[in-house]
Amino acid sequence: MELLIAEIEQCGPVRGNWPNYGKLPNNRHHCHIKKGKPTYVAVWEDIGKQKIKLVEIIYVGTHEKAPY
Repeated sequence: MELLIAEIEQCGPVRGNWPNYGKLPNNRHHCHIKKGKPTYVAVWEDIGKQKIKLVEIIYVGTHEKAPY
């Protein structure tokens, strides 16, 4: 998770280099951060539309309970 946060800070919220990355509705994004059973995912929202970008990590946990 720390590596994902660092990449978002440096390169922005679109992280196509992460496993199963996908854009979701309402400026949200998600990717898998640990494969297997259970699979863990992260969901974040791009809330900054101005010069300063804000990204909020809204969920980190199992795939089954992910809010998407």
